[in-house]
Amino acid sequence: MVNSCCVQFARSPGKEGSHFNPNSDLFQPNEKKDVLTSTASWLAMIGVLAGLSFVMGPLKMLKLYAVPYVIFVMWLDFVTYLHHHGHEDKVPWYRGKEWSYLRGGLTTLDRDYGLINNIHHDIGTHVIHHLFPQIPHYHLVEATEAAKPVLGKYYKEPEKSAPLPFHLLQVLSRSLKEDHYVSDTGDIVYYQSESETSTSAQSSD
Repeated sequence: MVNSCCVQFARSPGKEGSHFNPNSDLFQPNEKKDVLTSTASWLAMIGVLAGLSFVMGPLKMLKLYAVPYVIFVMWLDFVTYLHHHGHEDKVPWYRGKEWSYLRGGLTTLDRDYGLINNIHHDIGTHVIHHLFPQIPHYHLVEATEAAKPVLGKYYKEPEKSAPLPFHLLQVLSRSLKEDHYVSDTGDIVYYQSESETSTSAQSSD
């Protein structure tokens, strides 16, 4: 959760750019005005929160804003993580010449959140969202159903959820045990665990 905030200011090691800098290589020249507007709005919100903390007291703002915000970010990270990790079959990550827009989109995963699907505006249909981000949320389910016959074996059907998606806690737990890192070498890589690396090292010895 902390990392998702930090990468807004500076990207991961070895990469440059900031989401607050309109001259960053993350953005096209015609997006400069949008970045400036976004940064100004962010600063204005910081000012509003600081003012409310002064008027209402920091403890009340902690209860009314900080705690709900932390819960929201935790849920957002949970959802985002499971759209890219945790499938029972290892999902490849592509780099260099092996990467393409289509391949990248097909390595994402759909998830079923039960009753929460509607609250999420059906973002559980994540594959079609990556392939065609211009599709509005109210057509994602319809578009996914239309794309399934075309995608065939490249589409991974999500496990059906009960009214509340408690089954995803088990998926998260398994992924946290198995998906630790990818190799620094190779253009098609898979998540590995530290135990897998230790076993491979012992076998080579």
